[in-house]
Amino acid sequence: MTHVSDDKVIITIDGPAASGKSSVGVNVALQLELPFISSGLFYRAATYLVLTHGVSAYDETAVLALLNAHDVTMQTSVGSANRVMIDGRDVTAFLHTDDVDLNVSAVSKHALVREWVFNRLRDVSGDFVVEGRDMGTVVFPHAKHKFYLTAPAALRAQRRLSERNAELEALTEAIKRRDALDAKQLAPAADAVQIDTGDLSLEDVVSTVLTHVNALRASESTS
Repeated sequence: MTHVSDDKVIITIDGPAASGKSSVGVNVALQLELPFISSGLFYRAATYLVLTHGVSAYDETAVLALLNAHDVTMQTSVGSANRVMIDGRDVTAFLHTDDVDLNVSAVSKHALVREWVFNRLRDVSGDFVVEGRDMGTVVFPHAKHKFYLTAPAALRAQRRLSERNAELEALTEAIKRRDALDAKQLAPAADAVQIDTGDLSLEDVVSTVLTHVNALRASESTS
């Protein structure tokens, strides 16, 4: 396991699909002038490879072999969205499709695939904000700033309507199925600040996160 320095500033944002993790993470990172990392893009890149190479999403050995056969990297910088490169080609635009949505849970449930993702995240240098699943519990258990966002499935589906060509009812059911498949990865860290985003605006959630981060920083500077 790659060692993560105790003095790194890592802000983890966990939660189920469409709970607002990415939007909140991007805005928090901008406010704090930190890079933002969307961990789920690594799983989506793995799923994209599976779909384009005809490999079964349920065959862990074949999926891992496929990942090891290709160079998958993520470009991160302050104020810019993540870009995912496979063998030097930008595939970011192909990672948020219905086909990827339907298969990403099957790919991400494999222990060896998760470890492949975790090691790449732990190797990221410097301070950053990272969103995904298992961030505060498994990948960065010693992070000082942990947040868990949630919202009702129907509301999360409503948010996805602008991203998908689908009906609200179908999206709601798809999100519920995704939640069930991802159940083991959706438990919040015991020390995470939990925020129900259902009745909050994006600005409200970002403000809540920043308030907690700044309060902890202030208490540490005076201790």
